[in-house]
Amino acid sequence: MRQIKSLEELKKIRENANEGLNIRKVGEEENIKLKVGMATCGIAAGARETFNTLFHEIEEKNLTNVYLVQVGCMGYCHDEPIVQVNVPGQAPILYGKVDKEKAKEIIEKHIEKGELLQDSIISKSFHKE
Repeated sequence: MRQIKSLEELKKIRENANEGLNIRKVGEEENIKLKVGMATCGIAAGARETFNTLFHEIEEKNLTNVYLVQVGCMGYCHDEPIVQVNVPGQAPILYGKVDKEKAKEIIEKHIEKGELLQDSIISKSFHKE
């Protein structure tokens, strides 16, 4: 690892790292939010890999209207890892047992094409968020 020699250099590194980082942006109501349950049960079930896969897919596809957020317990421990998809004007969709492949499918089908993954839905709220 190279040594940082000045505060300006550190600020530049931080600025470059944050440039493409779309983990959390509050108040962006027109954007899609993906919430990944990262409580102990979620992490034990593989939520880190799910989160990292979603992050990679969002970055790779340059989906600037999609924000990825880590959240705590969502109350469905038996279906971890959990991903909630919040599309503006639509009811939130909760997907369960989201592994690496299912995370890619959420991006490809739900986010990019608007198709629900019916076999993975564990809860659909009836109110719009």
